[in-house]
Amino acid sequence: MFTLQSKIALVTGAGRGIGRAIAQQLAQAGARVMVNDLDPSPLAETLSSLPANCAALAGDVTESGFPQVLVDRTIAELGGLDIIVNNAGYTWDSVIQKTTDEQFQAMLDIHAVAPFRILRAASGYIREMARREALESRRVSRKVVNITSVAATDGGAGQAGYSSGKAAVMGLTRTMAKEWGRYNVNVNAVGFGLIGTRLTQAWTEDSKIEVKGRQIRAGVRQAVLDYVVGASPLGRVGTVDEAAGAVLFLCSPLSDYVTGEILMCTGGMRS
Repeated sequence: MFTLQSKIALVTGAGRGIGRAIAQQLAQAGARVMVNDLDPSPLAETLSSLPANCAALAGDVTESGFPQVLVDRTIAELGGLDIIVNNAGYTWDSVIQKTTDEQFQAMLDIHAVAPFRILRAASGYIREMARREALESRRVSRKVVNITSVAATDGGAGQAGYSSGKAAVMGLTRTMAKEWGRYNVNVNAVGFGLIGTRLTQAWTEDSKIEVKGRQIRAGVRQAVLDYVVGASPLGRVGTVDEAAGAVLFLCSPLSDYVTGEILMCTGGMRS
């Protein structure tokens, strides 16, 4: 029904889970993909699953100068930039009285500040390409897909930082849709419910992830998993491929007249 042949995509947080699935589906549709992740080892595994015309750059998107490096490297190595998927993120949960300033800021940095910096870094290229294409009487659609969460729309106990960061993504998305519409860029977001990844596995005392030297508790208590399954008309947790499919739609020509929207991919879950 469509092809992304000749399109160049950038996907952050692509070392595992949803990000890896997004990169794979974009590549299967014909795009050349630059994948990024904080951790080089899983990123190399992702790259090995992609066609030879893709590339990878490990690095921390929350470092102030790295988003520009990432965007510039994508353009230099792959020859352009047509699709940006701001997927990098993680959860660092606790009730508000136990949430430190560092913890809260970390959630804002990864979920809101990093996407802002990546889009700002890409703005010069996008504006220049739109100008050239207008002079040639050509319309080329480009895509931005930001990742938000049902925690942004419904809230999540113990997730003051995560919910706030993901809510900020929604405001950024709708603002950039208005700013970049003139450049033929569709800017949308996908809001996920519970998708089966390492961050949403059944919680145990040993369920931890390492982020920049910190050991952070990961996982979801079994009672919460049971509630989500019960609250979903589909009666199950989503898969990473299903999550990536929602993103693929917003990266495709099928969504050329869709912008400023938040597509909720939750299995119909309602709080």
